[in-house]
Amino acid sequence: MVGFVGLATLLSWIMLCRHWPAIADAFTLPGPHQPMDGPMAALMAMVLAGFAMALWSLLVNKVHRRPSTGIDWDNPRTIAQIIDISVTKLAGLWVTWAIIGFLYCVGRWYWQGQYLFAMDIIATAAVPLFLLSVPYVLWLDRVMVEPRDSSWHFGALLIGREPWSPAQVAKHWRSWIIKGFFSAFMISILPGGFGFIVNAQFADLLGNPARCGQVLFQLLFLIDVQIGTVGYLLTMRPLDAHIRSGNPLVAGWVAALMCYPPFVIGLLGPGGAISYEVNTADWGYWLRYHEVLGWIWMSWLVLLTAIYAWATIAFGIRFSNLTYRGVITNGPYAFSRHPAYLAKNLFWWCSVLPFFVTSDNPVDMVRNCFFLGCISAVYFWRAKTEEAHLLGEDPKYRAYHAWMRDHGLITSRITKAAKFIARSRIRKTLQES
Repeated sequence: MVGFVGLATLLSWIMLCRHWPAIADAFTLPGPHQPMDGPMAALMAMVLAGFAMALWSLLVNKVHRRPSTGIDWDNPRTIAQIIDISVTKLAGLWVTWAIIGFLYCVGRWYWQGQYLFAMDIIATAAVPLFLLSVPYVLWLDRVMVEPRDSSWHFGALLIGREPWSPAQVAKHWRSWIIKGFFSAFMISILPGGFGFIVNAQFADLLGNPARCGQVLFQLLFLIDVQIGTVGYLLTMRPLDAHIRSGNPLVAGWVAALMCYPPFVIGLLGPGGAISYEVNTADWGYWLRYHEVLGWIWMSWLVLLTAIYAWATIAFGIRFSNLTYRGVITNGPYAFSRHPAYLAKNLFWWCSVLPFFVTSDNPVDMVRNCFFLGCISAVYFWRAKTEEAHLLGEDPKYRAYHAWMRDHGLITSRITKAAKFIARSRIRKTLQES
């Protein structure tokens, strides 16, 4: 329900932005009477959705009372008891933010294109974040069961007065690298899809499946981006949405970062090493003379995109890459361990259609299919590294993993096939002996 509350809030805001001229006219409001399609309106969509999701989590689900928060509200300490701990933790947090800020500064890709919006927002939020961190840390340390968390250990390393754990320092940095890298990326892509949807003319889409599909894909990707960004920003213990651990496997980081800028640009950008769209045209081009098949194909692609967005919605305020923030078994995860990866890769194969090329060159076809196969292999690799991380963290995930192996929509069939082959081999061996 948390995700669907965010979705309802997001869609309501989009409708208000689309119809703002009529609303402004009706109430004779000052200012421009035009659709609100700018970057700040996109940011406000995320803020409102996040606020609604947080309220539902606290007021209805009572997430702040869960033992997994690591908080004991009934036995608060005094400020005097935790002031030294809080000062050490604040030192760790402030130095961490300063280092992340420096990395933003020297990363050239953060100062061009869509990232300029993210840098503007982060720079604006820096001072309020710095000031609010003091009362927030003091308040939280009073009720945390163990206030000496990974941030405290990094602060202890800096101050040098108390023993600290290298493992906890590594845990601290894994979490903050994830937040720093992905938060900037997610904020940067908020405006594009939002403006497109606010200005889309849905009445003109009924006669063209390709154009209709384009708008519906953008809407579903917008939902994914908006809800996903909330997940990266609301990593807070009182919401039981804190990062319990970042993926400790180097392979997991390599597989994930390959899929995002700036790393993905050299792979999939123009002339990229594994670009799979050379001399291709999308599904709308190939089906432009087959309207009925075009609508069927468009519906299939919309379904795949909807599953992808649904997977993000199911996380609520816990969505983020490379993290363990609890175990999710509902929504599309009741049918597959990796519904988002499965839907995304099927969408690419069915929308790009790499086995059709406009050059009539079979070499282009082979290359495109091979390189898209490489991309799918990367996502399979990502899935396996994420499983390895979660299997080592939570017995609930181990139980879910085992159940899905035998009952999942896809994995159960693979398991049954493997068992059938194994039994056949054993039977054959017994017969020969």
